[in-house]
Amino acid sequence: MFVHMSYYTITAAADAPDVLGDYPGEMYMLTDAIDAEQVAFTYRRMPPQTGGKGGYGHSHKTQEEVYFVISGTLQFKLGDELVDVGPYTCVRVAPETLRSIWNEGPDDVELVICSVRLADQDDEHEIHEGFWPQ
Repeated sequence: MFVHMSYYTITAAADAPDVLGDYPGEMYMLTDAIDAEQVAFTYRRMPPQTGGKGGYGHSHKTQEEVYFVISGTLQFKLGDELVDVGPYTCVRVAPETLRSIWNEGPDDVELVICSVRLADQDDEHEIHEGFWPQ
């Protein structure tokens, strides 16, 4: 479903691009799909044993992120700390904080990620390889 009026836009998540490709789960970046001018908005579903554990983390130069866990339990690595977050819980992460998320399972995790929309994302984030070893 897609409806675009001059003063509102409605779209189903599945109508936006799934940026994960062959990686398990879905990650729909809805910002462009709804023509958002100020807010970046992403929906993600993570099956068990998916996320950044065993791989990289990232940080931002200026952009804070807000994660809202809808269902399941999501593990965050924030700097050197590990935090488990359950449903209906919101986590704000400051821009420079190294971060990654992981679903240990046994259930899928559904979450929403929000931030300020930036015109140029190319230089905004930095990948940190080996941030969360197995």
